[in-house]
Amino acid sequence: MLPYGRQWVDESDIDAVAAVLRGDWLTTGPAVDTFEAALAEVTGSTLPAVSVTSGTAALHVAYAALGVGPGDTVVTTPLTFVATASTASILGATLVFADVSEDTGNLDPDAVDAVLDEKVRVVAGVDFGGHPIDAPALRAVAGTVGAVVLEDAAHALGGRMDGIPVGSLSDVTTLSFFPTKNITTAEGGAVVSADAELLARARTFRTIGLVRDPDQLRHPELGPWHQEVQAFGLNYRLPDVLAALGASQLRRLDAFRVRRQELHDRYTAALAEVPELRTPTRRPGAEPCWHLYPLRVLDGRRRELFEHLREHEVGVQVNYLPVYWHPVYADLGYRRGLCPVAEEYAAQELSLPLFPALADADADRVIDLVRSFFGA
Repeated sequence: MLPYGRQWVDESDIDAVAAVLRGDWLTTGPAVDTFEAALAEVTGSTLPAVSVTSGTAALHVAYAALGVGPGDTVVTTPLTFVATASTASILGATLVFADVSEDTGNLDPDAVDAVLDEKVRVVAGVDFGGHPIDAPALRAVAGTVGAVVLEDAAHALGGRMDGIPVGSLSDVTTLSFFPTKNITTAEGGAVVSADAELLARARTFRTIGLVRDPDQLRHPELGPWHQEVQAFGLNYRLPDVLAALGASQLRRLDAFRVRRQELHDRYTAALAEVPELRTPTRRPGAEPCWHLYPLRVLDGRRRELFEHLREHEVGVQVNYLPVYWHPVYADLGYRRGLCPVAEEYAAQELSLPLFPALADADADRVIDLVRSFFGA
């Protein structure tokens, strides 16, 4: 089966991990510091990132660091993996879903503006497929009620908008390093921001809430070994073994981006003229690092095409079920029809295989299967 996404691990990655395994630190060691500094460089930040155990953990940590809790509202897109919303719900926030732009599938600033009120603490946009959100417009809208923009860039590390790297576009950005993502640490994620105080809170939360700085302890008199928890946190620490893999992968991120764009262009050139299909949009100024190739099937035969490709050993995927269609949100009273543009996009979307190690011949086989399905 040809997968729709997969990691590309080479000998340099294996050597980096082996070096950690032969060393003194498996976790909370120097490889973590190296990776967090490298992430800052890639994302244009002056501050080291806060690495964590997954993209979901990154969202949870970011919302917690922002102080999200009961009485707060988070506005987000329904066209995303459920964690963008659920991690705020776990903290007690109320979720409001705003519709997406019909071209990119990203959160529509006008739709956000229509649902804003004084309870909105965070506007959370998602770089769907790897295309950066319209961060300037979202920040302008959010700023009218004193809210901040959180960018879920799980799909987009390595991308840019108007020359600004993903990670420097919004108030706070979260990343994912799952094997199908633009780089991998096997499992992992990170929080990036230019706000030093926010990152300090994030770092404490991901470290079980432990405070060790003598200047911040409430009871330093207890001894030089003393550490204390002043607010609850969780153990979301990324170990050195995985951080070493991530740092090695980052050195090839530019090559990964170029190859993903080549494959993206190959699909688009072959499928753009098929009338039953719509190929992905790229707005002016956007330089995506494409995580997905989100093809849209316009004639209602998305499921038939999915099954056709799977029968021919091509692993396609659907991204995503609208978040409020999940039973956990339906049980809270959310109803279908809330965001019609997102629901139409979700009903049409089919992700074709896209990963740096995908051979041209395999991409062409996918193209031929798609075109023959529609008699093109």
